[in-house]
Amino acid sequence: MIELHDITKVYQMGEVQVHALRGVSLHIKRGEWLAIMGPSGSGKSTLMHIIGCLDTPTSGVYRLDGVAVENMEGNKLAEIRNHKIGFVFQNFNLLARTSALKQVMLPLQYSRDGHRIPYKEREIRAQAALEIVGLGDRLNHHPAELSGGERQRVAIARALVNNPAIIMADEPTGNLDSRAGMEIMAILHRLHQEREVTVVMVSHEKEIAAQAERIIHLKDGLIVDSALAEVA
Repeated sequence: MIELHDITKVYQMGEVQVHALRGVSLHIKRGEWLAIMGPSGSGKSTLMHIIGCLDTPTSGVYRLDGVAVENMEGNKLAEIRNHKIGFVFQNFNLLARTSALKQVMLPLQYSRDGHRIPYKEREIRAQAALEIVGLGDRLNHHPAELSGGERQRVAIARALVNNPAIIMADEPTGNLDSRAGMEIMAILHRLHQEREVTVVMVSHEKEIAAQAERIIHLKDGLIVDSALAEVA
């Protein structure tokens, strides 16, 4: 499903070139759960952004469902993101003055067919997504009225509302206590198993990464290790 061949990413910082990725090749099967680990500056976030079509590589080939996306323009990348990929971020990325229901409705509004989807249908789909993550009774609550775990559930519901094939989870438990973190991981496991969603997750926590099926380790922009996760 996801194929990367010799991917590099170079950032120009004034007169200095920063090599974030130095030739990454990776294949992720449909329905697989992959965890990405590595120290700060290893290239984890850059790789995550490229896989999620938030950024493009400097060189190399990236095929998503057999389609080369490495040279696509912004609008085409946005369309792919909206239809194939759902994002869950460490900091939730929720709008402070917007209810949980309307947060989850936003991807439907900005999708390619958003103008064709009646408001009521968008509302029904968003409510269904919130019910999947256990927030059917929090539809009209704003972020300030929700716990950290509930905010991340809203973010997961927002990621799910367009029925993506891939969920990109960037440190999904990083801002949560251990109990809330385990609840979020349980939701991701259920979605992975029941919907056969491909999950690509960045985590610095070994016990969280170990819940994936496979772990790759990055260092200095290169994959230095790739192995099946050892689940305790």
